[in-house]
Amino acid sequence: MSTQIKYAYKRHNTWVYRRTYPKALQPVLGSALKHSLKTSYAREAKARVAELNHTYTTIIKEAQAHVLPTPHTASASPTQTPRLAVARPRYQRARLVGDGLVAELAQTYLADVAERLRPGSYKSVRFAMELLTSHLGKRAVGDLSLAHGKEVLGYITQLSPNVRKYRDGKDAGLADLAKLSSEQEGITLAPQTQARILKQMQQFLEWCVGEGELEANPWDALKVKDPPEVSPHEVLSDAQVRVLIGAQDRVLHNALLFGLLTGMRSGEICGLMAQDITAKGNLGRFLRIRPNAVRLLKSKAAEREVPLHGILEGLLDTVLPASGRLFPHISVDRVVKRYAKLRLRHPELHGTVFHSTRKWFITQCERTGVPEHYTATLVGHHSARSANKLTYGLYSAGISDAQKREIVEGVRLPSWEARS
Repeated sequence: MSTQIKYAYKRHNTWVYRRTYPKALQPVLGSALKHSLKTSYAREAKARVAELNHTYTTIIKEAQAHVLPTPHTASASPTQTPRLAVARPRYQRARLVGDGLVAELAQTYLADVAERLRPGSYKSVRFAMELLTSHLGKRAVGDLSLAHGKEVLGYITQLSPNVRKYRDGKDAGLADLAKLSSEQEGITLAPQTQARILKQMQQFLEWCVGEGELEANPWDALKVKDPPEVSPHEVLSDAQVRVLIGAQDRVLHNALLFGLLTGMRSGEICGLMAQDITAKGNLGRFLRIRPNAVRLLKSKAAEREVPLHGILEGLLDTVLPASGRLFPHISVDRVVKRYAKLRLRHPELHGTVFHSTRKWFITQCERTGVPEHYTATLVGHHSARSANKLTYGLYSAGISDAQKREIVEGVRLPSWEARS
């Protein structure tokens, strides 16, 4: 016995809704409300019929409100027919789990993560998605297997760090990029970078599972064979600090002093505002680091107050702007590229980056006997200040401004040429 649904019938294996309008309103509305329910399942069709019944009732009420006060409307021309502010529900045709194409789902995924990630992180995820879709974009996500994952991972391990910079590599797919890498360079991405790309692809598949597009992540067991190798940049030596100060770089000099004497990250320095500076009497001036329109912060712990070293106060009084951004002409990208030029001009800086100034500041704090959690407060690190992370972590208000001032003033540049 076939299923019966009031106001609906089945045509070509798809349920269709049809309900006739009252005769008095047919000159305005037409003969009936007809709408495809876009499903072959009776249970879904019944639910959608209930929604359309509500829409039907609303349309009738709207039409009666327009027609009954003015009976002559029935003879009006179609162009004079009143418009009803009632929208029909829109339904998508049912799709089996796993039928979605990888390329289409990747675009939806990128739109989703773009709202949550910062530009740099989003760019990294987008690159991983471009690699995936260039190789498997036309496949249904349900067709992906562990064998496909191993194939993709094999290509990732062959990629070189600079392959996208070649003219032939700009629009190339994953397989072509792997081939180009082996032809042009003898180096490959670090295991840590390979693992990051693979993880981002796996996160996409996990998202597909959460969205009901997959039953399980087929690449969950995949791992990069080589263990990640973290190669931290070196800490600046006192001799290298002298080189940096003596270079008097017109773009980075003042920013370098802020990095050396406060331990701030490059992004934090680029976003400094004059209004973030506050005077605290005999304790001098403090700089409040907080999110603003220029940049966000790495974590909640990064929001903090840092006392300004005497050298930095001198810069504020003589060189830096009195309003707006303190460094309006630099960005993180420019800082990175400018420091790279400094390394070329001064080979003794090899192995260091701008972030090394932060490491030098922390090193000076340690060498002068500053407790680790004091330093963590100044540089914006999370700190377990007691074994159970409770007594200081929840109950203490942190170190005082006077203690912060004492720590910062205890940092001495290896050369006082910075004053000039």
